Amino acid sequence: MNPATVESFLERLASVRVLVVGDLMLDEYLWGTTERISPEAPVQIVDIHKEDMRLGGAGNVIHNLRSLGCGVDAMSVVGGDEDGRRVLELLGRMQEGLDGVVFQADRRTSRKTRILASNQQMMRIDRESREEIPAPVVERLLAACREKLRHCHALLISDYGKGVVTEGLLKGLTPLARKMGVPVLVDPKGKDFGKYRGATLLTPNRREILLAADLFPMTDSHLRQAGRKMVASLGLDALVLTRAEEGMTLFFQNGGEVDIGTRAREVFDVSGAGDTVLAVLGAGLGAGLPCTEAAQVANLAAGIVVGKVGTSTVNPEEILEEARRQTLGTDSKIRTREALVRIAASARQAGKSVVFTNGCFDLLHVGHVKYLQQARQLGDLLILGLNSDVSVRRLKGEKRPLIGEVERAHILAALSCVDFVTVFPEDTPLDLIAALRPDILVKGGDYTPEGVVGRQLVAEYGGRVEIIRFVEGRSTTSLINQILERF
Repeated sequence: MNPATVESFLERLASVRVLVVGDLMLDEYLWGTTERISPEAPVQIVDIHKEDMRLGGAGNVIHNLRSLGCGVDAMSVVGGDEDGRRVLELLGRMQEGLDGVVFQADRRTSRKTRILASNQQMMRIDRESREEIPAPVVERLLAACREKLRHCHALLISDYGKGVVTEGLLKGLTPLARKMGVPVLVDPKGKDFGKYRGATLLTPNRREILLAADLFPMTDSHLRQAGRKMVASLGLDALVLTRAEEGMTLFFQNGGEVDIGTRAREVFDVSGAGDTVLAVLGAGLGAGLPCTEAAQVANLAAGIVVGKVGTSTVNPEEILEEARRQTLGTDSKIRTREALVRIAASARQAGKSVVFTNGCFDLLHVGHVKYLQQARQLGDLLILGLNSDVSVRRLKGEKRPLIGEVERAHILAALSCVDFVTVFPEDTPLDLIAALRPDILVKGGDYTPEGVVGRQLVAEYGGRVEIIRFVEGRSTTSLINQILERF
């Protein structure tokens, strides 16, 4: 997708306001390590070292919209318990209005507890209520929604099957929004999609749509058959079928279909990816984007969020960065210092480790390639600091480099093991290391850790230094000497 189109859309989001109706819940994360088996039963022992509480369900949709810069109104029901109060506290931190959240004293607020070790989910524990909210509560929500819809550009229904999104609520809400010209987008749940009739757009995943259409096994033919069936039978304008690693397929009322592919990438956690899709689609339609373009942006966002651990959000900078990466190829891997500071911080926030190394890399050879491959294996993201031409001349002499910094940067960016390249003008990378704060600082050759520039700085914030030996007999100097001898 054209990065300029994406950037123009993202700049409009501050003026978009979205109403979110659905099941608010808590997502609790217990992070730990596991190295032992319990003597009581054949199960792993997880030593917990960090606890985290986040908004889940419709709350994650709200969080995604706020991360995008949109204004949000929330409509939901929580219990009069401690978890319900925690939900309101987390909403309040985002400075969202709480007047649309109804307390139901005898209701249990849903909480999902995930136990993770080494960024892998070990177990999930659910504590929740699935009872439908009573008719008087439905009427309170409808009355509040009528007022909020006057000021909103899109209505998002986040149905997790916990009882808030009832058929009665949708019968009152969907036609009202459509009459007011507000698009209604639904992330559906359950076997019966009939209650979503008349919505603008649905966003089911593969399993959900086949279950609702009663079509198995999961084949491309069945998925397309189900998509066409749902659009026609429910009177939708469109349906966006999310297909995980296969991207998305859009089905339109006029019979048109559009496939949107995705870039192959490492997946850490799919939790909440559907929330991100719903949020970005809603923001897109609310901002006036055509459905296909909104889906393309949502596809970019979903690809980013599955690379993070836990229910996560995506911000405009990340979406624009991904659009550039997919459009420009190696150019998008060559970034400024300032851009990489943001990228490194975002990676660490997602639980990824950042590796940094540097060098001149003049006349790339097999020793360089093997070194960089080994460096990349030490973490999740490899950033390479490349000495500028001026810097190389100061270090190596006036006849170097043989290859200019622009070409050297593009050659290195073409390597799959290198995630990002940045050119620095200083003789040492100390300032760059201070800005990026890598978890792992890598140096090649006969260095000792004590002799590596930046070692003390990295150690102060808990990072480490790794030394990788070069391939013997392979160096730029020896290559130059061989060329001179032979020619």
